[in-house]
Amino acid sequence: MATIADNLQQLHNHIADACARAHRSTSSVALMAVSKMHPAEAILEAHHAGQRLFGENRVQEWQSKSARLSYLFDTTQSLPPTAQVHLIGPLQNNKTAKAAEIFHAIDTLDSLKTATRLNGAAAALNKTLPVLIEVKLSHEEAKHGLAPEDLPHLLAALAPLTNLTASGLMTVPPWSEDPEAARPYFQHLRRLRDENLAAHPTLTQLSMGMSNDFAVAIEEGSTTVRIGTAIFGKRTYA
Repeated sequence: MATIADNLQQLHNHIADACARAHRSTSSVALMAVSKMHPAEAILEAHHAGQRLFGENRVQEWQSKSARLSYLFDTTQSLPPTAQVHLIGPLQNNKTAKAAEIFHAIDTLDSLKTATRLNGAAAALNKTLPVLIEVKLSHEEAKHGLAPEDLPHLLAALAPLTNLTASGLMTVPPWSEDPEAARPYFQHLRRLRDENLAAHPTLTQLSMGMSNDFAVAIEEGSTTVRIGTAIFGKRTYA
């Protein structure tokens, strides 16, 4: 039975193959282990295998797990963390203060209201919080994110919020068994990034691609692929 370490090694091999096909350096693509619905022990096992970037969907879930992992994921800036955890699920406005406290970055920002609250919370903690703007490129009602036509306006509004850094964009395309179905969405996100990069030079990151389509995402410029089940197996609790 494959271990988490085995799964990570296999994924790194696949990422390296995808990077080679795209004529990219493997150092240009980060692997985020999506640890939602998995216990602290699984995160520790992945960390022991060398994994350093994790993604969690819910503030409360990570808060309950992080007490056992605080020595790895220090967010107080008193010690350099050996690993980072990003929020990759939707953020409710009443949880912005806690999110700013316990996450190293927020990858799902989609409104000025949330940004303003995050900025105030980060300022109170004396920290600068990297954020990705989640862009909704599909018509699925269940998907979250900013409409693409609203992106320039939000980026301009973020400029005075000095405790946030707009580091890039994130999207989740509609699910399909065919990885090629996601390519137009990845291309669209890359175009949006490129169109706004001159005015906002920190906007370099593209978080796109999951277990079934990460190779296509890498071909289209992804800088972070988010993978859960292929690392940790099926979710262990609801």
